Amino acid sequence: MKQILFDVLEHKKTDRLPWVPFAGVHAGKLLGYDAETVLKDKDKLLASLLEVNKLYKPDGQPVVFDLQLEAEILGCELVWTKDGPPSVKTHPLEGSENIIPCTCSVPGPEDGRLPMVLDVMKSLKEQVGDTTALYGLICGPFTLASHLRGNDIFMDLYDDEDYVKKLLEFCLLVAKAMTKMYVDAGMDVIAVVDPLVSQISAEHFQEFLHDPFSKLFAYIRELGVYSSFFVCGNATRNIAVMCETKPDSISVDENVNLVAAKKITDSYNIAIGGNIPLTSVMLHGTQQDNMKYVIDLVDKIENKTNLIIAPGCDMPYDVPIENSIGIAQAISQMDEMREALKDYVAVQEDIHVDLPDYGALTKPLIEVFTLDSLTCAACTYMMAAVNNAKASFGDAIDVVEYKFTQKENIARCVKMGVTNLPCIYINGQLKFSSIIPSKEELDQAINTAM
Repeated sequence: MKQILFDVLEHKKTDRLPWVPFAGVHAGKLLGYDAETVLKDKDKLLASLLEVNKLYKPDGQPVVFDLQLEAEILGCELVWTKDGPPSVKTHPLEGSENIIPCTCSVPGPEDGRLPMVLDVMKSLKEQVGDTTALYGLICGPFTLASHLRGNDIFMDLYDDEDYVKKLLEFCLLVAKAMTKMYVDAGMDVIAVVDPLVSQISAEHFQEFLHDPFSKLFAYIRELGVYSSFFVCGNATRNIAVMCETKPDSISVDENVNLVAAKKITDSYNIAIGGNIPLTSVMLHGTQQDNMKYVIDLVDKIENKTNLIIAPGCDMPYDVPIENSIGIAQAISQMDEMREALKDYVAVQEDIHVDLPDYGALTKPLIEVFTLDSLTCAACTYMMAAVNNAKASFGDAIDVVEYKFTQKENIARCVKMGVTNLPCIYINGQLKFSSIIPSKEELDQAINTAM
């Protein structure tokens, strides 16, 4: 029930923990619709969301999980897939000195796919709004700036601070406009989803992002709804500075130690949500694996207030239905399921992986470990940085991406000792972890390897 979620966001004790399945394109899977269809067809999106509500019994649920919605309106070309949200292909401000070219203006309710999204929000509110808190997800200012500017934004942080601040001012206006439209459509929680926050330092966050995020969360509060600061990747170094912008809650993924992060968020009296692993548990695990993970996670946390159980990010399209149902059951019947699973041990698949003979390489091998560069924004921009290097160095280097969505790549990560995604290895050595390198930094690392 939504009141349980509201009570947690207001720092009250509850009889059980709230459950918020971030079923974006996965919602379409429940009724046999692919990702592109469910993000473009109003009736099929609504039907899919109602199926999520019926099967997973959420206390809160998102309407659309698509961080490219605003970017598309602002002139970015998208690449569509059948089993994930779209990714940004072109960046209208790439190589440009203009902050807001003629193609960019603050979105309105008739732009892009917004008429469909707003209609679905209103319809879903009418049908399940009495029992379920609805999340309106907007693209955060820094990720939107990255969509518009491309990988140049990471050099701008060092070379053109005024440009970055002006661009973020525009992105804040966009975020406020999206927030107002979503609140008017009945959303109870505005989740500001900004995965690229994990790719910058705490110092850069303080310099560039503290002001726009603080203003945005204050604006959400003025509109009388709750807020969530949603970040993907290893945002550990930024948890405290995120708290200082005063959101009602923070959501993190499996790259962050939730137990340790919660001690920080508790010190600011801010709720935290997460961080069921998307692939190794939700996608590839059994129902018992999912139930046991949630129970073990909760048991590790001393202070059970200010806690929301949720996937680490947008659920993969092919997550088995029974896994999410199992999580809902584990949350609603925690004591019974803890007893039932007390002797359960997950079966580990023995997948053989051969690593390259790094010492025998004749040219640098760049290995990029991602969740999936087509669906994860931080992974997209890290892979873009490497692809740019490949275009520059040509046949002098080799490049390969290992997506964590595939079982053999999970085994490869274990064998390599990969702990955070996305990351870049050169000749078997970790060079960049949850930090997107500038062109100069990556070029230097490659030249050193040569």
